[in-house]
Amino acid sequence: MLRKWLLLLCACFVSLGVLANEIDATKPYDMMQKVAAKTFKRLADEQGLIRENPNHLKVVVEEELMPYVNDRYAALKLLGPNLKGAKRADVLEFAKAFRAYLVTSYAQVLTQYSDQDIQFGPEPVMDDKTTIIGVRVTILDSPRPNINLEFKLRKDKKTSEWKAFDMIAEGISLLSSKQSEWNTKIRQEGILTVAKELETLAEAPIRFEGSQK
Repeated sequence: MLRKWLLLLCACFVSLGVLANEIDATKPYDMMQKVAAKTFKRLADEQGLIRENPNHLKVVVEEELMPYVNDRYAALKLLGPNLKGAKRADVLEFAKAFRAYLVTSYAQVLTQYSDQDIQFGPEPVMDDKTTIIGVRVTILDSPRPNINLEFKLRKDKKTSEWKAFDMIAEGISLLSSKQSEWNTKIRQEGILTVAKELETLAEAPIRFEGSQK
């Protein structure tokens, strides 16, 4: 399920033909499109290197996507009730491991991307007090049915910059689903146990489908 959602995430960051050298993170709707343009142009330019060394996709994700993902906030939301009484060092270790896990997951999904077409919904209405918004996107994946998604973004009150922290697909939050999956283990075995598992998953090499390497 996570692999499916991450593929959709990458698809929804696809460019609408907008290229820019500078990305203004204080304008979330515009930001999503420009991050996509920059990321996928780089993927096209570096296909030779990526095919030779698939792990280079982790570098692309780290440099092009992660600056616009609020992984720390997402990790804290994922821990939810398990934050109560938790050691700060353990929480920081989990957040670090979760970030690395996201990088590897995004990189692996980028091996499956096949240039799906997308349509952005209307730009969200915001005012100075708005701190959370949703950006709606439709993936056109003919002959399969269209997929309607909503990205959740959060505004940093100090910098006024926006970052993505969750995605809702078919009415289900990615964060909520992972929280349900990991909550019992965190509660029974502790935050560090799950953090170690995430670290192991994050170290997995990136492979193209059918590759034996």
